Amino acid sequence: MEFDLEYNAERSHLIIPEYGRHMQKLVDHCIALEDVEERNKMAKAIVHVMGNLQPHLRDVPDFKHKLWDQLFIMSDFKLDVESPYEKPEKEALQAKPERLAYPNYDSKYRFYGNNIQTMIDTALTWEEGEARTALYFAIANHMKKCYLNWNKDTVEDEVIFKHLKELSNGKIDLDKRNENLSEVKDLMRKRKSNTKSNRQKKK
Repeated sequence: MEFDLEYNAERSHLIIPEYGRHMQKLVDHCIALEDVEERNKMAKAIVHVMGNLQPHLRDVPDFKHKLWDQLFIMSDFKLDVESPYEKPEKEALQAKPERLAYPNYDSKYRFYGNNIQTMIDTALTWEEGEARTALYFAIANHMKKCYLNWNKDTVEDEVIFKHLKELSNGKIDLDKRNENLSEVKDLMRKRKSNTKSNRQKKK
């Protein structure tokens, strides 16, 4: 007794595997129908079944439109039926998206992070006064903490002030104010406490 076995490797390719092989065969049969009315009637029936197989799509805007687009995709755009929506173009769906520009970050002080320059530029737009000066020192303290996070044990305030002045093109010079940044032990303590709290949250 011989069995005629059909292996998946020998079967036709499923364009949208989520609907299964039986649905693909229905679409192929619909394409082969010569009568236009029968073809339109069967296409509507297929869309109805597709909607029942994908109930989660009912919350998606233009639910029916999406199903009709999938029907044409499954037919490899060979199905000639009357659709209530504009038939999608194969070229438009297969077109490659435009290449995204990779962010260019050329700063040699990468240990401060990518947002430090944005913070500095924003601070320079503030009106001159105590608030802006306080923001300058907040940025400098943040830079110092980032510097310490870069596996450093200590760093002098003068180094941070120098880097801040360089990143601001000489517009922020805190070295002349004779004010100190937060102590290393305080910044390290904050880092350790944050790490401990994160561990407790995970537990």
